[in-house]
Amino acid sequence: MLSVSGLPAFTDNYIWAIHDAASAWVVDPGDASEVLAWLERNRLRLLGILLTHHHGDHIGGVRELLDAQPDLVVIGPRAGRDAGTMPWLTCAAVDGDTFRLAPWGLPVEVMETPGHTLDHICYFSEAHDLLDDPLLFCGDTLFAAGCGRLFEGTAEQMWDSLTRLAALPAGTRVCCAHEYTLSNLRFAIHAEPSNRDIHARLASCSALRDQGLSTLPSSIGLERLTNPFVRAGSAGELAKRRSAKDSFRA
Repeated sequence: MLSVSGLPAFTDNYIWAIHDAASAWVVDPGDASEVLAWLERNRLRLLGILLTHHHGDHIGGVRELLDAQPDLVVIGPRAGRDAGTMPWLTCAAVDGDTFRLAPWGLPVEVMETPGHTLDHICYFSEAHDLLDDPLLFCGDTLFAAGCGRLFEGTAEQMWDSLTRLAALPAGTRVCCAHEYTLSNLRFAIHAEPSNRDIHARLASCSALRDQGLSTLPSSIGLERLTNPFVRAGSAGELAKRRSAKDSFRA
């Protein structure tokens, strides 16, 4: 079976790694030092990198990792390569592309999810004999109880992207890139004060953070119940909630 690990980076990022006992791929390595230290501690060989979008806290470590190991496979959005933000991609991906992660043959599907940025993509793998549950690496599109800010895209694009992700199997593990869960849940209660699932999730996630533990991965089923952006009902309502969240202070 494959394992999925979240490597803490910066103040609240996670660099996700999918690995066995010998080798690994990493997702959005904004900080190469965290990846290199983790690989050394676990005696793993890095085989490749998956990138969701062009922001520096997601791609900032790629050059250093390539300097250390020039034969790495680097997969990311074609729009990022075309814009010149990801010149070192060895595979430029678009919506609907599929590939298999070596050496395991794990099938992965690319989903274009603009909204946070125009080039944003996610990576989805269905349940497989190597995975207990379907797996989603969603960068800054879908957060635990939240979504990314609309830096480049529109509310309509984000709504379409979240709707696509919310249609994935309920048991899909959601590996997003930031530990924003508590602040997102506090806003979720503000948006839906009578939602008991949100209150229960805030209590359980607060207990995890009090112990210094991660609140991630989430699941698609849990996001359907507690994420005010997934639950918005329309692009217009999402826009209102996103604007309110941008200025929200718990």
